[in-house]
Amino acid sequence: MPQDFENKYWQTREQRIVFRHIAALEMIERGPALDVGCGDGLFLELLKKKGIEGKGLDKSEVAVNKVRQKGLEAEQFDFVLKPLPFSDNSFAMVVMLDVLEHLQEPRQLLSEAKRVGKSIVLSVPNFNALPFRIDVLLGKKPSCMKIKQGHRFWFSYKVLKRMIQKQGLKIDCLKVNSFFSRWPLLRHSAKGLAKIWPSLFALNFVVRLSRKTPVLSHSAGIEKGGLDSL
Repeated sequence: MPQDFENKYWQTREQRIVFRHIAALEMIERGPALDVGCGDGLFLELLKKKGIEGKGLDKSEVAVNKVRQKGLEAEQFDFVLKPLPFSDNSFAMVVMLDVLEHLQEPRQLLSEAKRVGKSIVLSVPNFNALPFRIDVLLGKKPSCMKIKQGHRFWFSYKVLKRMIQKQGLKIDCLKVNSFFSRWPLLRHSAKGLAKIWPSLFALNFVVRLSRKTPVLSHSAGIEKGGLDSL
């Protein structure tokens, strides 16, 4: 998203703890951690409470100022246009929560995360989830496609796994939630369905990744190819 869009968004936005934060926090046992797209610093606060050192990056000056007002470390940086400003293996963990779907070419940032972090935790929404499919059948625009969401890349479980594999990464841990999670009578069965058939019943994917291949410096280049090559 353009920087002016980001600044306007964070002027009136305050994060609240949701599934992706809880699931990601459970996957991180040590730092230092880099939170790319840190927003107002909510996840950095959660890391600090867990005793884990964290640093944030965000494109929005407004968001970064909010982070610093909380006494946390953050830097304004356009990670879409430039390589991450850190050397190889600078962090034990790179975190990207609901960031990649906002990029036209998410593989570039994923490649950079692999370079600077020994492990990666990321989350993306499932654009193939059953509620969104039903919206399309009914002739309605799914909420995940609304302009205010700023989504530019549509993830399904298949697309996510393929992108991870092409970057020489593997999934060590996967956590999903379901659209029935708020219904007590259906919560447990829905959670089971989301694990068995995540492409249909999961609303969000949170994954922890590790490397399958050696790290290459960003100077070696990023994998090329159109989106249809995914």
